[in-house]
Amino acid sequence: MNMTKEQMQWMVKVFQPEKTVASLPGAASLNEAACAALLGLDPGLYSAELARLAAGAKNATQALLADPQIAAMVDRLPLQAGARVFALGDSRTSDPQSWALILQEMLTARRPSDNISVVASAISGDTTTHALIRISEVLAGEPDWILFFIGLNDARTQGNEPTKTIVHHAETARNFAELRSRIARETKARRIWVTPVPVNENRVSNHWALAAFGVRFLNKDVAEVAAAMRGLDDPVIDLFQRFDKPSLDALLMDDGLHFTEAGQQRIALEILRSWSDLK
Repeated sequence: MNMTKEQMQWMVKVFQPEKTVASLPGAASLNEAACAALLGLDPGLYSAELARLAAGAKNATQALLADPQIAAMVDRLPLQAGARVFALGDSRTSDPQSWALILQEMLTARRPSDNISVVASAISGDTTTHALIRISEVLAGEPDWILFFIGLNDARTQGNEPTKTIVHHAETARNFAELRSRIARETKARRIWVTPVPVNENRVSNHWALAAFGVRFLNKDVAEVAAAMRGLDDPVIDLFQRFDKPSLDALLMDDGLHFTEAGQQRIALEILRSWSDLK
């Protein structure tokens, strides 16, 4: 398949082969050239795009920290020296310039001696059911905080005439409850839940790649996921309610689903804003 520049950029931003196959024995030997081959991309172009995305994350970080009020939020985050933060998510978190990476960059810039780490435990396409499988890896990392930004793919449908979402919203609620229970039983980690944001339904259904796989989203289904998250007895950052359609559309890629660099920057800011108010 001959891809346009925009299609190639979308592939690199949305898919991270090294994370998808991380549980396989040979995953550690998967270099950039192999990842590029799996995506059908030229290795040089793949590496250049990764570098461009990483530079974008640094630029987004610098722009945020140029505001003294935002810099003060980073300083106020309730994190001790050596704290380990895990961001459990899907493609919106595995993105090479994701909000989790921006948070890491901000902490490194503002609190370098604290050696705080933000680990993105995220795989493109994951649902809350996948999270139940992967949570053991997060717990093994001895987290101090876990930020959950997962559940959007539960609301996904596949095919031309689907009769249900990938994960029913009642099952999503049970999965959230099980994740919360395991963390409470097995660790002392504190939890923050971040609701999914709405999508642009029309853009999703007409996107060259998403449409080819029959991927669809309805915001009424995404709303059910957000509602399930609000039912938890934990801090919840309600991004579903925080964005109106015009402002959100400006932060989404042409696929109506994934965030642009500006979108990831805004998600990082919204999480930072709420997190810094916790004690």
